Amino acid sequence: MEYLISSTIGYLLGSFPSAYILLKKTRGTDITNEGSGNVGAMNSFEVTNSKFIGIFVFFIDFLKGAGSVLIPVLLFPDKFIYPALALLFAVLSHCYNPWIKFKGGRGLATAAGGAAVIIPFLLVVWALLWVIFYVMRKDILFANISSTVFSLLVVFGTSDIAVKYAFPHPENNGELLLVSSAVLVVIFIKHIDPLKELIEKQRNNRKFKK
Repeated sequence: MEYLISSTIGYLLGSFPSAYILLKKTRGTDITNEGSGNVGAMNSFEVTNSKFIGIFVFFIDFLKGAGSVLIPVLLFPDKFIYPALALLFAVLSHCYNPWIKFKGGRGLATAAGGAAVIIPFLLVVWALLWVIFYVMRKDILFANISSTVFSLLVVFGTSDIAVKYAFPHPENNGELLLVSSAVLVVIFIKHIDPLKELIEKQRNNRKFKK
C-alpha cells in the first residue's frame, strides 16, 4: 500500500501543468503549440520572452518535485524507496502529462526539486557537469543532455558516496541506482528530439565549412 500511496502522490503533484496554466491565464497561449511545444521553463521563456515567467515556471516545477518526496518522507519515515518512487512518478507525469494529452516538459526542474531533498549528491554532480558542458559549447540543450548522461555514469561509479548523503538512507546501493537511472532515462528520452536537432545542426555546420 505504501508503494501505491507514494507513487500516486508523486504522479498527482508532478502532473500539475504549471507552464500550461500560467501561459493560458497570462498570455492566452497554448504552450503545447508554441515554440518547441515543451511544457517547461525554457520554452515558457522562449515563447513569452519573459525571464520572470521562465523562472517562475522553473520554481513551481522544482517545488512539485520537492513536495512529491517530502510528503512520503513525512508519512513513511526512514524508508528511501517510498519518496524515491514518488519522485520517479512525479517526473513521469510531468514529462507525459495526463491532463494535456500526455505532452509535458523535460523533467529537469521537477527531478532537481526531488533530488535536492533525497539525493543531493546526484543534483550536485549534475549541476557541476552542466556548468562544464555549457562552458564548452554555450548551448543549454547540449549541457542538459551531456550532464544527464554523464551524471548517471558518475553516480554508478560513486554510488557509496551517493548513498552516504541520501535521505533517508537507502537499504542498499541498488535502490538508489535503480531510481536514479530510471529518472535520468526518462529525462534523456525527453531530450532525444533536441539531440537529433543538435546532431543535424552539427552536420549542417560541417557541410557549410566545406
